[in-house]
Amino acid sequence: MKKLLLFVLSFFSMTTIVLAENFASNAKSAILMEFTTGKILYEKNSNERLAPASMTKVMTLLLTMEAIDEGKLSMDSSITISDNAASMGGSQMFLDANTSIKLEELIKGVSIVSANDAAVALAEAVGGSQENFVKLMNEKAKELNLENTTFLNPHGLDTDGHYTTAHDMAIMARELIKHVNILKYTSTYEDYFNKSDGSRTWLVNTNKLVRFYPGVDGLKTGFTDNAGYCLTATAMKNNVRFITVLMGEPSSDLRSKETTELLNYAFNTYKLNTIIDKEQELGHIYIEKGDIDKSTLVVKNPITEVEEISTNKKEYTYNIKTNKIVAPVKKGDVVGSVEIKDSDGLIVREEELTIKEDVKKINFIKLFLKNFKILINGK
Repeated sequence: MKKLLLFVLSFFSMTTIVLAENFASNAKSAILMEFTTGKILYEKNSNERLAPASMTKVMTLLLTMEAIDEGKLSMDSSITISDNAASMGGSQMFLDANTSIKLEELIKGVSIVSANDAAVALAEAVGGSQENFVKLMNEKAKELNLENTTFLNPHGLDTDGHYTTAHDMAIMARELIKHVNILKYTSTYEDYFNKSDGSRTWLVNTNKLVRFYPGVDGLKTGFTDNAGYCLTATAMKNNVRFITVLMGEPSSDLRSKETTELLNYAFNTYKLNTIIDKEQELGHIYIEKGDIDKSTLVVKNPITEVEEISTNKKEYTYNIKTNKIVAPVKKGDVVGSVEIKDSDGLIVREEELTIKEDVKKINFIKLFLKNFKILINGK
């Protein structure tokens, strides 16, 4: 079966790209998005509300990674498995109630084998309870302006009123991928979960493209009788990353086949033009009451544009606008914006600016010496 799947995927990776209108012909909905810009390159019924099955766990992982970033949890945090988590059916890593598991192991279980028991354990660890975690899921959905998403559980088993769309899933996936460490786990094809009693659970990735499509390093499959076969996938080649979502496929083979077609189309049709790199220095800004007089301006995120491979590289100019800034100010704080203009002088983008280093508020002694120096020098 593995050899057959490898042959099928290899065949589709070599064949000529099908016409855009024929993409995802078997799926109920689909979308193709470029990661850095969020630009949608193809969509089919992308705002239709559908059951997401285990793709729900993209949001579960996103909230978990945010909790780690905020210092509420760490990969080494010891999580006690509740009876509720251990009793979950469907895909699982066979957690035992009242045992303690490292958070990282639970993330592996969700990322690789789509474990429902691990998803509930993460929900309880992050939210305090499954019910409160679901509230957090919906609050995050609102924050991301996901107008067609409502969560009722952290695992995705069918529940009336639990739904999302291909469009909203792509946005969730984009947010999760910003936590680049998650790709370490979603790109793992197989691993083992070593239990305290000496037994082992073999974890095999439900996303077969991780093994069979070069560049795929995530993200999340899903299946129930109601939802059909679903897949949110991401792949990176030649410094460009794409996200695809397929919902309601009739089989796992078609799910992989049509994701492959979308990714082939993306990589063979589009390229990424970097307008301003994250490390590019864009001048300086005066910092009032700072321990240094000025700081270097940089963009908060690289500014890129998706273009067709067949087109010549476009040229852009930019205009800097800064705010009045008083120390202290940290790298990452917004201090202004940059307008990106095309060759006709039209503004096509406006992005936030920050500074290259933290600037502390000047202390009294330094301020005195600074003013004394100005007085002595007469300027």
